[in-house]
Amino acid sequence: MVPTNAPSGRPVALVAGASRGLGLLVATELGRRGHDLAICSRDEQSLERAAAQLTAQVPGVTVLTQVCDVANQAQVATFVERTEAQLGSVEVAIHVAGIIQVGPWQATRHEHFEQAIDVMLWGPINLSLAVIPRMTQRGHGRFGVVTSIGGKISPPRLLPYSVAKYGAVGLTEGLSAELAGTGVTATTIVPGLMRTGSHTQASFFGDARRQYAWFAPAASLPLLSMDATRAASRMVDAVLAGKPIALISPLSQMASRVHGLAPEVTLRAMGLAGRFLPRGDSPEVVPGEQARSRLGSRVVNTLTTLGDRAGRRTNEHP
Repeated sequence: MVPTNAPSGRPVALVAGASRGLGLLVATELGRRGHDLAICSRDEQSLERAAAQLTAQVPGVTVLTQVCDVANQAQVATFVERTEAQLGSVEVAIHVAGIIQVGPWQATRHEHFEQAIDVMLWGPINLSLAVIPRMTQRGHGRFGVVTSIGGKISPPRLLPYSVAKYGAVGLTEGLSAELAGTGVTATTIVPGLMRTGSHTQASFFGDARRQYAWFAPAASLPLLSMDATRAASRMVDAVLAGKPIALISPLSQMASRVHGLAPEVTLRAMGLAGRFLPRGDSPEVVPGEQARSRLGSRVVNTLTTLGDRAGRRTNEHP
Protein backbone atom coordinates (compact mmCIF):
# COMPACT_ATOMS: atom_id res chain seq x y z
CA MET A 1 0.00 0.00 0.00
CA VAL A 2 1.45 3.36 -1.05
CA PRO A 3 0.29 6.34 1.03
CA THR A 4 -1.65 8.99 -0.86
CA ASN A 5 -1.56 11.79 1.72
CA ALA A 6 2.02 11.73 3.01
CA PRO A 7 3.72 13.63 4.46
CA SER A 8 0.87 14.32 6.87
CA GLY A 9 2.70 16.20 9.59
CA ARG A 10 2.25 13.30 11.98
CA PRO A 11 5.37 11.68 13.50
CA VAL A 12 6.51 8.53 11.73
CA ALA A 13 6.98 5.14 13.39
CA LEU A 14 8.60 2.17 11.68
CA VAL A 15 7.85 -1.33 12.94
CA ALA A 16 9.79 -4.30 11.58
CA GLY A 17 7.78 -7.51 11.71
CA ALA A 18 4.35 -5.89 11.99
CA SER A 19 2.18 -7.95 9.66
CA ARG A 20 0.78 -10.09 12.46
CA GLY A 21 0.95 -10.93 16.14
CA LEU A 22 2.76 -8.66 18.56
CA GLY A 23 4.22 -6.48 15.81
CA LEU A 24 0.75 -5.67 14.50
CA LEU A 25 -0.39 -4.75 18.02
CA VAL A 26 2.65 -2.50 18.53
CA ALA A 27 1.95 -0.76 15.21
CA THR A 28 -1.71 -0.34 16.15
CA GLU A 29 -0.75 1.25 19.47
CA LEU A 30 1.64 3.67 17.78
CA GLY A 31 -1.03 4.58 15.23
CA ARG A 32 -3.53 5.31 17.98
CA ARG A 33 -0.98 7.63 19.57
CA GLY A 34 -0.80 9.75 16.45
CA HIS A 35 1.96 8.18 14.36
CA ASP A 36 1.92 7.38 10.68
CA LEU A 37 3.25 3.89 10.12
CA ALA A 38 5.78 2.04 8.01
CA ILE A 39 5.54 -1.72 8.46
CA CYS A 40 7.39 -4.62 6.90
CA SER A 41 7.47 -8.40 6.84
CA ARG A 42 8.48 -11.14 4.43
CA ASP A 43 4.92 -11.94 3.32
CA GLU A 44 3.06 -9.54 1.03
CA GLN A 45 -0.41 -10.95 1.65
CA SER A 46 -0.15 -10.70 5.41
CA LEU A 47 1.13 -7.14 5.03
CA GLU A 48 -1.90 -6.21 2.96
CA ARG A 49 -4.23 -7.68 5.57
CA ALA A 50 -2.36 -5.84 8.34
CA ALA A 51 -2.54 -2.52 6.49
CA ALA A 52 -6.29 -2.94 5.97
CA GLN A 53 -6.74 -3.75 9.65
CA LEU A 54 -4.67 -0.76 10.74
CA THR A 55 -6.52 1.74 8.54
CA ALA A 56 -9.85 0.35 9.75
CA GLN A 57 -8.90 0.57 13.43
CA VAL A 58 -6.98 3.87 13.36
CA PRO A 59 -8.86 6.57 11.43
CA GLY A 60 -6.62 8.95 9.51
CA VAL A 61 -3.46 6.89 9.78
CA THR A 62 -1.16 6.54 6.78
CA VAL A 63 0.35 3.07 6.38
CA LEU A 64 3.30 2.29 4.14
CA THR A 65 4.09 -1.38 3.62
CA GLN A 66 7.12 -3.10 2.17
CA VAL A 67 8.15 -6.70 1.77
CA CYS A 68 11.47 -6.88 3.58
CA ASP A 69 13.64 -9.60 5.09
CA VAL A 70 15.23 -8.04 8.18
CA ALA A 71 18.20 -10.39 7.79
CA ASN A 72 19.05 -8.61 4.52
CA GLN A 73 20.93 -5.39 5.23
CA ALA A 74 20.25 -3.89 1.80
CA GLN A 75 16.51 -4.53 2.04
CA VAL A 76 16.32 -2.92 5.48
CA ALA A 77 18.26 0.12 4.29
CA THR A 78 15.93 0.47 1.30
CA PHE A 79 12.89 0.22 3.57
CA VAL A 80 14.17 3.02 5.82
CA GLU A 81 15.08 5.22 2.84
CA ARG A 82 11.65 4.72 1.24
CA THR A 83 9.91 5.45 4.53
CA GLU A 84 11.72 8.75 5.02
CA ALA A 85 11.20 9.74 1.38
CA GLN A 86 7.45 9.10 1.44
CA LEU A 87 6.38 9.64 5.05
CA GLY A 88 9.08 11.80 6.61
CA SER A 89 11.80 11.34 9.22
CA VAL A 90 11.49 8.20 11.31
CA GLU A 91 10.99 9.27 14.91
CA VAL A 92 10.38 5.79 16.33
CA ALA A 93 11.74 2.44 15.11
CA ILE A 94 10.90 -0.84 16.83
CA HIS A 95 12.15 -4.27 15.81
CA VAL A 96 9.61 -6.98 16.65
CA ALA A 97 10.30 -9.61 13.97
CA GLY A 98 11.01 -13.03 15.39
CA ILE A 99 10.69 -16.76 14.98
CA ILE A 100 10.08 -19.46 17.59
CA GLN A 101 11.68 -22.90 17.30
CA VAL A 102 10.90 -25.44 19.99
CA GLY A 103 12.90 -28.64 20.31
CA PRO A 104 15.57 -30.46 22.36
CA TRP A 105 19.31 -30.07 22.02
CA GLN A 106 19.63 -33.59 20.56
CA ALA A 107 17.61 -32.55 17.49
CA THR A 108 19.00 -29.04 17.11
CA ARG A 109 21.01 -28.36 13.96
CA HIS A 110 23.21 -25.54 12.66
CA GLU A 111 20.43 -24.18 10.48
CA HIS A 112 18.20 -23.66 13.53
CA PHE A 113 20.78 -21.31 15.03
CA GLU A 114 21.37 -19.65 11.67
CA GLN A 115 17.66 -18.92 11.14
CA ALA A 116 17.17 -17.56 14.65
CA ILE A 117 20.26 -15.35 14.55
CA ASP A 118 19.42 -14.02 11.07
CA VAL A 119 16.01 -12.72 12.15
CA MET A 120 16.44 -11.86 15.83
CA LEU A 121 20.04 -10.62 15.95
CA TRP A 122 21.02 -9.53 12.45
CA GLY A 123 17.54 -8.01 12.08
CA PRO A 124 17.99 -5.52 14.96
CA ILE A 125 21.59 -4.89 13.91
CA ASN A 126 20.54 -4.08 10.34
CA LEU A 127 17.72 -1.82 11.49
CA SER A 128 19.95 0.03 13.95
CA LEU A 129 22.60 0.64 11.28
CA ALA A 130 19.97 1.96 8.87
CA VAL A 131 17.95 4.21 11.16
CA ILE A 132 20.04 5.35 14.14
CA PRO A 133 22.59 7.45 12.18
CA ARG A 134 19.66 9.41 10.72
CA MET A 135 18.24 9.91 14.20
CA THR A 136 21.54 11.05 15.72
CA GLN A 137 22.05 13.51 12.88
CA ARG A 138 18.68 15.07 13.76
CA GLY A 139 19.38 14.86 17.50
CA HIS A 140 16.25 12.92 18.38
CA GLY A 141 14.80 9.45 18.02
CA ARG A 142 13.48 6.40 19.78
CA PHE A 143 14.77 2.89 18.99
CA GLY A 144 13.49 -0.31 20.58
CA VAL A 145 14.03 -4.04 20.21
CA VAL A 146 11.62 -6.67 21.47
CA THR A 147 13.92 -9.25 23.03
CA SER A 148 12.57 -11.81 25.52
CA ILE A 149 13.01 -13.20 28.97
CA GLY A 150 14.72 -15.88 26.88
CA GLY A 151 17.46 -13.28 26.37
CA LYS A 152 17.99 -13.05 30.12
CA ILE A 153 17.46 -16.70 31.09
CA SER A 154 17.97 -19.57 28.66
CA PRO A 155 15.12 -22.06 29.14
CA PRO A 156 15.21 -25.66 27.90
CA ARG A 157 13.93 -26.49 24.40
CA LEU A 158 14.47 -22.93 23.12
CA LEU A 159 18.25 -22.81 22.69
CA PRO A 160 18.60 -21.16 19.23
CA TYR A 161 15.91 -18.65 20.20
CA SER A 162 17.71 -17.74 23.42
CA VAL A 163 21.11 -17.46 21.73
CA ALA A 164 19.68 -14.89 19.31
CA LYS A 165 17.77 -13.04 22.03
CA TYR A 166 20.83 -12.85 24.30
CA GLY A 167 22.63 -11.16 21.42
CA ALA A 168 19.74 -8.73 20.90
CA VAL A 169 19.82 -7.82 24.59
CA GLY A 170 23.56 -7.12 24.38
CA LEU A 171 23.08 -5.03 21.25
CA THR A 172 20.31 -2.84 22.65
CA GLU A 173 21.84 -2.38 26.09
CA GLY A 174 25.12 -1.44 24.44
CA LEU A 175 23.37 1.02 22.14
CA SER A 176 21.70 2.63 25.15
CA ALA A 177 25.15 3.38 26.58
CA GLU A 178 26.64 4.45 23.24
CA LEU A 179 23.80 6.88 22.50
CA ALA A 180 23.81 8.67 25.85
CA GLY A 181 23.67 12.42 25.33
CA THR A 182 22.75 12.25 21.64
CA GLY A 183 19.01 12.73 22.03
CA VAL A 184 18.45 9.19 20.74
CA THR A 185 17.51 6.36 23.07
CA ALA A 186 17.54 2.57 22.76
CA THR A 187 15.11 0.44 24.76
CA THR A 188 15.61 -3.25 25.53
CA ILE A 189 12.08 -4.66 25.69
CA VAL A 190 11.88 -7.87 27.73
CA PRO A 191 8.50 -9.64 27.69
CA GLY A 192 7.63 -13.12 28.84
CA LEU A 193 5.15 -15.37 27.05
CA MET A 194 2.31 -13.43 25.44
CA ARG A 195 -1.02 -14.53 24.02
CA THR A 196 -0.65 -13.66 20.34
CA GLY A 197 -1.54 -16.99 18.73
CA SER A 198 2.13 -17.53 17.93
CA HIS A 199 1.95 -21.21 18.92
CA THR A 200 0.51 -21.98 15.48
CA GLN A 201 3.31 -20.04 13.74
CA ALA A 202 6.11 -21.59 15.80
CA SER A 203 8.23 -24.49 14.52
CA PHE A 204 8.66 -27.76 16.40
CA PHE A 205 11.19 -30.58 16.09
CA GLY A 206 12.39 -33.59 18.04
CA ASP A 207 8.92 -35.20 18.48
CA ALA A 208 6.99 -32.19 17.25
CA ARG A 209 3.63 -33.34 18.61
CA ARG A 210 4.84 -33.59 22.20
CA GLN A 211 6.75 -30.30 21.99
CA TYR A 212 3.59 -28.57 20.74
CA ALA A 213 1.56 -30.20 23.53
CA TRP A 214 3.45 -28.31 26.27
CA PHE A 215 4.38 -25.09 24.46
CA ALA A 216 0.99 -24.17 23.00
CA PRO A 217 -0.87 -24.20 26.36
CA ALA A 218 2.01 -22.33 28.04
CA ALA A 219 1.68 -19.58 25.41
CA SER A 220 -2.10 -19.41 25.88
CA LEU A 221 -2.98 -19.83 29.56
CA PRO A 222 -3.46 -16.60 31.58
CA LEU A 223 -1.21 -17.52 34.52
CA LEU A 224 1.70 -18.28 32.21
CA SER A 225 1.19 -15.77 29.41
CA MET A 226 0.29 -12.08 29.25
CA ASP A 227 -2.44 -10.36 27.26
CA ALA A 228 -0.58 -9.14 24.17
CA THR A 229 -2.56 -5.92 23.72
CA ARG A 230 -1.63 -4.81 27.23
CA ALA A 231 1.97 -5.86 26.60
CA ALA A 232 2.13 -3.82 23.38
CA SER A 233 0.87 -0.74 25.20
CA ARG A 234 3.58 -1.08 27.86
CA MET A 235 6.23 -1.56 25.19
CA VAL A 236 5.23 1.61 23.38
CA ASP A 237 5.12 3.50 26.70
CA ALA A 238 8.70 2.47 27.44
CA VAL A 239 10.11 3.24 24.00
CA LEU A 240 8.45 6.66 23.74
CA ALA A 241 9.67 7.50 27.26
CA GLY A 242 13.23 6.53 26.27
CA LYS A 243 13.62 3.95 29.03
CA PRO A 244 16.78 1.86 28.68
CA ILE A 245 15.03 -1.38 29.69
CA ALA A 246 11.41 -2.47 29.98
CA LEU A 247 10.55 -5.68 31.84
CA ILE A 248 7.04 -6.06 30.51
CA SER A 249 5.37 -8.86 32.44
CA PRO A 250 5.43 -9.82 36.12
CA LEU A 251 6.99 -13.13 35.08
CA SER A 252 9.83 -11.41 33.21
CA GLN A 253 10.41 -9.04 36.14
CA MET A 254 10.57 -11.87 38.67
CA ALA A 255 12.66 -14.22 36.53
CA SER A 256 15.18 -11.52 35.61
CA ARG A 257 15.65 -10.48 39.21
CA VAL A 258 15.93 -14.02 40.55
CA HIS A 259 18.50 -14.88 37.90
CA GLY A 260 20.49 -11.76 38.76
CA LEU A 261 20.51 -12.57 42.46
CA ALA A 262 20.93 -16.33 42.24
CA PRO A 263 22.15 -17.40 38.79
CA GLU A 264 23.28 -20.87 39.85
CA VAL A 265 19.92 -21.63 41.46
CA THR A 266 18.15 -20.40 38.32
CA LEU A 267 20.23 -22.61 36.04
CA ARG A 268 19.60 -25.64 38.22
CA ALA A 269 15.88 -24.90 38.11
CA MET A 270 16.02 -24.72 34.30
CA GLY A 271 17.82 -28.06 34.26
CA LEU A 272 15.17 -29.61 36.47
CA ALA A 273 12.42 -28.29 34.22
CA GLY A 274 14.20 -29.72 31.20
CA ARG A 275 14.06 -33.20 32.69
CA PHE A 276 10.28 -33.11 32.55
CA LEU A 277 9.96 -31.80 29.01
CA PRO A 278 9.76 -34.16 26.01
CA ARG A 279 12.90 -35.11 24.12
CA GLY A 280 13.40 -36.68 20.71
CA ASP A 281 16.11 -36.61 18.09
CA SER A 282 14.23 -35.97 14.85
CA PRO A 283 15.46 -32.78 13.12
CA GLU A 284 12.26 -32.58 11.04
CA VAL A 285 10.78 -29.11 11.50
CA VAL A 286 6.99 -29.12 11.76
CA PRO A 287 4.90 -25.91 11.64
CA GLY A 288 2.59 -25.35 14.60
CA GLU A 289 -0.64 -25.85 12.70
CA GLN A 290 0.63 -29.18 11.39
CA ALA A 291 1.89 -30.24 14.81
CA ARG A 292 -1.54 -29.50 16.27
CA SER A 293 -3.19 -31.56 13.55
CA ARG A 294 -0.83 -34.48 14.16
CA LEU A 295 -1.41 -34.30 17.90
CA GLY A 296 -5.21 -34.19 17.56
CA SER A 297 -5.74 -33.53 21.26
CA ARG A 298 -9.04 -31.99 22.37
CA VAL A 299 -7.51 -31.21 25.75
CA VAL A 300 -4.64 -29.22 24.24
CA ASN A 301 -7.01 -27.48 21.83
CA THR A 302 -9.16 -26.43 24.78
CA LEU A 303 -6.13 -25.15 26.70
CA THR A 304 -5.11 -22.99 23.72
CA THR A 305 -8.54 -21.36 23.31
CA LEU A 306 -7.39 -17.92 24.47
CA GLY A 307 -4.29 -18.07 22.31
CA ASP A 308 -6.35 -19.04 19.27
CA ARG A 309 -8.73 -16.15 19.87
CA ALA A 310 -5.79 -13.75 20.10
CA GLY A 311 -4.39 -15.16 16.88
CA ARG A 312 -7.59 -14.43 15.00
CA ARG A 313 -7.47 -10.82 16.18
CA THR A 314 -3.82 -10.34 15.24
CA ASN A 315 -3.68 -11.89 11.77
CA GLU A 316 -1.95 -15.06 13.02
CA HIS A 317 -4.97 -17.07 11.84
CA PRO A 318 -6.28 -15.13 8.83
